Amino acid sequence: MTPETATGTYELRAYDDADEDQVITLMSASLGAGPTGSRSKEFFRWKHIDNPFGRSHMLVAAEGDRIVGFRSFMRWGFRAGASEVTAVRAVDTATHPEHQGRGIFSMLTRRALDELRGEVDLVFNTPNDKSGPGYLKMGWRMTGVVPISVRVRRPVRFVRRARNFRDSTTEHGPGPRVDAPAASEVLDRRGVSVPIEVLPARGRRLATARSLGYLRWRYASAPLLDYRAVVEERAGAVAGIAIFRVRPRGALWEATLCDLIAEPGDDRTFRNLVRSVTAAARVDHVTCHFHKGSALLRAARRRGFVPAPGGMKFVVNPLRESLPVNPERLDSWALSLGDLEVF
Repeated sequence: MTPETATGTYELRAYDDADEDQVITLMSASLGAGPTGSRSKEFFRWKHIDNPFGRSHMLVAAEGDRIVGFRSFMRWGFRAGASEVTAVRAVDTATHPEHQGRGIFSMLTRRALDELRGEVDLVFNTPNDKSGPGYLKMGWRMTGVVPISVRVRRPVRFVRRARNFRDSTTEHGPGPRVDAPAASEVLDRRGVSVPIEVLPARGRRLATARSLGYLRWRYASAPLLDYRAVVEERAGAVAGIAIFRVRPRGALWEATLCDLIAEPGDDRTFRNLVRSVTAAARVDHVTCHFHKGSALLRAARRRGFVPAPGGMKFVVNPLRESLPVNPERLDSWALSLGDLEVF
């Protein structure tokens, strides 16, 4: 397919592994360093190729031999009770600076949706203020704002520096010491037994389809993100695991509680894990998200977490009718920050 615009002709085609170098260079020029501080082949392959839910759906726009546009949809899987829902997340979008404003983003997105329709049930993502209106124009629907909870650990420092919370240019020295093992050490431990179901089987919210393989990919194999884990043991067995990472936020240091995994109804383990994460590093604050009414949110509230201003915009584009729940309602979802961050 070779669509024409007012300013050029582009070939839209599927991404090929031979495109990797050009695509990473394009992403660096268009999107900057990314969540790991640099655009690396290692991170690209982990994200788009090695994903246990499947290889990302990726398209490029080429002008001759030169790739000037890239669009990717990352595979994901959800469960709502006994029902499975296949999904993709709209993630990396890159257009070369010299070709921006020519409709490449829209052309690649519409082409991808045409190809994915009938193959997956829905598309979701967390757009920023700049990209959000464009998604809504193409059929995405706003479900609401995912609320974030925060516990401030160093109040005076937090108040003084919070005004620069979104300043990504702040220079940081070494981060705080983290007294918790790497997630890989915990999740790859021989014989580890992990209670992977966070929600009761009869739950009707959409939650990531967790498995030990998924957790190992998401947190043990993720390059350069330094995920850590704390474990709650009882009678010599693993009762639960909390996974988090420490990162700079503007002029502050934050611990992001990404996932909290224990048997449904085990409020004691939830509370102990939240306490362990909070105590693991001398950060300025700790953040998490658990859905309203859950035991996980109750555990966070009991450990001093309060609602933070704002949140993350969450949008969906259902590609199939008759899903087990209405994905356009925020209360249909049971998400964690591990489902929403990084990508």
